[in-house]
Amino acid sequence: MTSTDSATSHHIEVAGVAVDTRHYIGGVRVASAETFTNTSPIDGSFLGEIARGTGSEVQQAVQAAREAFPGWAATAPTARAAILHRIADLVEQNVDALANMETLDNGGLLRSNLRGVMPRVAHNFRFFADWLVENLKHDDFETRGHSNHVSWDPSGVAAIITPWNAPLMLATWRIAPALAAGDTVVLKPAEWTPLTASFFADLTKQAGLPDGVFNVVQGYGAEAGAALVANPALSRISFTGSVPTAKTIARAAAENLTPCSFELGGKSPCIVLADADIELAASLAVEQYDNAGQICLSGTRLLVHESIASEFTSAFTRKVESLVQGDPRDPLSDIGPQVHRTHFERITGFVDRAKADGATIVFGGEQNSGLGGLYFRPTLVDEPTPGSEIVTQEVFGPVLTMQTFSTDEEVIELANGTEFGLAAVVVSGDRSHAEAITTRLVAGTIWVNCFFVRDLRAPFGGSKKSGVGREGGTWSFDFYADVKNTVVAPNGWKE
Repeated sequence: MTSTDSATSHHIEVAGVAVDTRHYIGGVRVASAETFTNTSPIDGSFLGEIARGTGSEVQQAVQAAREAFPGWAATAPTARAAILHRIADLVEQNVDALANMETLDNGGLLRSNLRGVMPRVAHNFRFFADWLVENLKHDDFETRGHSNHVSWDPSGVAAIITPWNAPLMLATWRIAPALAAGDTVVLKPAEWTPLTASFFADLTKQAGLPDGVFNVVQGYGAEAGAALVANPALSRISFTGSVPTAKTIARAAAENLTPCSFELGGKSPCIVLADADIELAASLAVEQYDNAGQICLSGTRLLVHESIASEFTSAFTRKVESLVQGDPRDPLSDIGPQVHRTHFERITGFVDRAKADGATIVFGGEQNSGLGGLYFRPTLVDEPTPGSEIVTQEVFGPVLTMQTFSTDEEVIELANGTEFGLAAVVVSGDRSHAEAITTRLVAGTIWVNCFFVRDLRAPFGGSKKSGVGREGGTWSFDFYADVKNTVVAPNGWKE
């Protein structure tokens, strides 16, 4: 492994904080022969040149993780938990730096990063540290006089590949249980948003995490990511992203029979029943524009009962008109930019094709000309062609569609009518009616008269092509650990 001596030449200042642009492998910084450019979506400003990892750096990171695994796996759960709590302490001490850094890197609202996202990063570590010590257990049981004891053993090296829409929070939602379980980790952050992962690596060092237990390799998916998931030394792969990429990873993992956990796309319904509170429904619909629509769980398909469609549309439009789009660092801004020019153009293409297909654009549908750059206006597409891509494919931007229905049978068919099954929102004024709908929806998470209420004790994942597996609470340990059952006979003892 080769570290670079001239550390200062590999640091950039982001939001007043020095960030190392090199990989973090085996507890030291490692440079690459090539770099890639990182810019801010807020205004296109240059942030820095980031080390571009290849198979060589990936192999170094996996090897470092393998060498560190026996020692970390043998570390007592209470000692592991103590280090995770120290990591959480350091995250809390650096919330301002992390929040400002991530806002510059991915364009998310600064107020959201300060109040919710970065505190959740710390909570990820505290929760899984405490779950390991206090809740990871199964009652012993007997089989014809034989005792059964269930335990969770560290499995090895976990590769974690994360997206750009909430980079550090979504990464640590996997890193924390993997480390708690006794695994070592190689993280490949999204190339559009690498900064908080690098800064976070330094925090793990300060917290006393042994060298090699956590590693970061930056770079492109086709290079660093592909080399990582194909590595035969991996014991687990966790990926959050698109269905096509997951298929590529699954093919590589199959060669080595490496277990995978996938959180993939969503095209979730937001169902507004005839008995719904209109103002509540409109408010929940507006929440689907959160993070400029770059949330996989968003209920982007508004399915509204025909009897209240006009009233709902009026209330919804009124609330959208009150949203402020602007610089995400401004506390008055409600919607910021899209993350990258490539993604902005992808969203534009979806909307332009819907227009060409005859769909009605109620509002939005274009760049916010007053802001320019990557700011796409909140958009509502009314009664798009059934089965068209704007209805069935994930746009991942501030673009909602609206369709009406007349019966429960019809709305169930519409709601379940895509290849996805990640989440759903149901708005109803009648408990029994809401329950009748939710029991028939195919989704990993369903919110009734609310949105985005998340508890780490709950199972999280998608149905159909929205994912493979569940994480959260013990479900996370079931994935990152080897679950073992020990059966002990009552006889044969010499005592």
